[in-house]
Amino acid sequence: MLEDLKLRVMNVAKQAQREGMCKHKSGNFSARDAETGYVVITPTSVDREDLVIPDMIVMDLDANVIENQTGLRPTSESLMHLMIYKTRPDVMAVAHTHSMYATVFAVLNRPIPAVVYEVANLNCSKARIPVAPYGRPGTPALAESVIGPVQEADVLLLQGHGAVAVDETDIDEAYLKVCYIEELAELYHHALTASGGEEPYSFPPEELQKWEYPKEIKFPNR
Repeated sequence: MLEDLKLRVMNVAKQAQREGMCKHKSGNFSARDAETGYVVITPTSVDREDLVIPDMIVMDLDANVIENQTGLRPTSESLMHLMIYKTRPDVMAVAHTHSMYATVFAVLNRPIPAVVYEVANLNCSKARIPVAPYGRPGTPALAESVIGPVQEADVLLLQGHGAVAVDETDIDEAYLKVCYIEELAELYHHALTASGGEEPYSFPPEELQKWEYPKEIKFPNR
């Protein structure tokens, strides 16, 4: 069931490993089917490059496994994914990675401010990438820790853990956002290093909220 959705989630998981966003079987990815409400999610403890479509797991929002053709177990962080879907009914995909720079700031429990304007595309209502308080991986505490941050932004850090991004459309967009987290974390790190630890300028929320497509661009027949 949901073979196309399984393929898309699997391909993103493979891409994340190839691009160094997830190493050593880390990270996990999921997408929700709009018709059934079921969630396709990656399995635990499997090298991403070895994944095949039947390895992908289907769950409902109550953490019941609906289908696991090859007998694999869903990621131990499934509860976090499911909590995000329950907290944000608009969300259709979740990407969780352990990329280097983002995880550094997660270890420091330090939000990433809007040091570049592109943060405007990440739905950060407080002009920052927030940090979810520590919750042990695989526990309900981790799931509960993301409730506040995921209502603040589409991107967040997990204290001492990694990064998470969500999207209202598909898993490819969620993965793109989690890549933006890593890029912003690297920029912020370099800015702090170059300034000797002095905080760089960051954009306030009201400035980010003003962005709109330029009215000066004209299209035919409009």
